[in-house]
Amino acid sequence: MNTITGGSGVDAGASAGGVNRFGEINSADFLRIIFTELANQDPLQPNDTSALLDQLNSIRSIEADIKLTDQLSALVVQNQLAAASALLGKVVSGLTETLDRTSGIVVSARREGDTISLELDDGSVIAFENIEAVLEPPPSGGSG
Repeated sequence: MNTITGGSGVDAGASAGGVNRFGEINSADFLRIIFTELANQDPLQPNDTSALLDQLNSIRSIEADIKLTDQLSALVVQNQLAAASALLGKVVSGLTETLDRTSGIVVSARREGDTISLELDDGSVIAFENIEAVLEPPPSGGSG
């Protein structure tokens, strides 16, 4: 059976630098692949075009799922950053990257890749997922 990567010389999974570029195929490219496949098939043993279409639809569905997962991951990170920034000026306690327990007033929230961290007034850093407690800061000023 002549496949899309076989006798037609067209490779639907062609990649550049290891990145799958199937998502860049538009309707015209898709039709050109189908017609090339049909033109190059053995007339005595025709290909099952519906199987080819099913395979292409499956690939597109998988890539759509991957894109949706990436978008949801980005949304989670953005929500975590927003939640972390709401902690500015609050007292938090938790574990540092080296698993040391610390607490202090949050002076900044930062993103490094997909990790959200809080920097405390003493210079220590707590990953957002390692926060154990959040408290209102003590009132400033003093009573006499």
